[in-house]
Amino acid sequence: MRDARGGRRELRSIAAPFTVAAPSGARIRDRLRVSPADAEVLVLVGGHLGRLARADLAERVRIGTVPVRERRRAERKKALTRHSSSRWAGAITRASEDQYQLGMRCLHAERTALLRSVRKIRQRLAVPCGRRMGRVRGYADQAERFQKQRRLALLEARPAPRARGTTSPPRTPGTPREGGKSRARRGDQPALFPAPKTVRGATGPSPISGDPANNGQHR
Repeated sequence: MRDARGGRRELRSIAAPFTVAAPSGARIRDRLRVSPADAEVLVLVGGHLGRLARADLAERVRIGTVPVRERRRAERKKALTRHSSSRWAGAITRASEDQYQLGMRCLHAERTALLRSVRKIRQRLAVPCGRRMGRVRGYADQAERFQKQRRLALLEARPAPRARGTTSPPRTPGTPREGGKSRARRGDQPALFPAPKTVRGATGPSPISGDPANNGQHR
């Protein structure tokens, strides 16, 4: 075999086959062995922090898509600190922001997939059955074409998801209509539940805000 300079060089020898050793790591799983009284305390603490986290996520959804300085994280963390601790408040606000950003990416991905499906079906419907125009191939028969027409009608009537605080372009013929609502959930609990006015073991207004706007409704 010749190299780039025209000289000869020998081929690299192939090593003998061998078997890879099994993984040597170990996973340790353990659980807390607590008394019934401690277990009840852990349940109460978990429920309390869960309510705070759902209320903060709902508040973050109401704020919407805004610049970083307008997300009011310091204000939300200060309000949560009064009902927990600074460390828990920071962890809750970070988790709310991460979940909101993940939800936004999912909304954009779903909207993109919906518009892509509508565009593809309309392109193929423009071609007669069993024919091809350029790179676009029509459907095989009238039955499949009819099913795709029904599918197109359902997609165009489906609300395109749009998160609070975002603007959407004007609707044109053949695009899904606007008006879809984004739903936020945290675990198996909707995050847009009405926030309790008082928290067990604490007094005062709602952990996020005491105004009537904190009613858990997503307009």
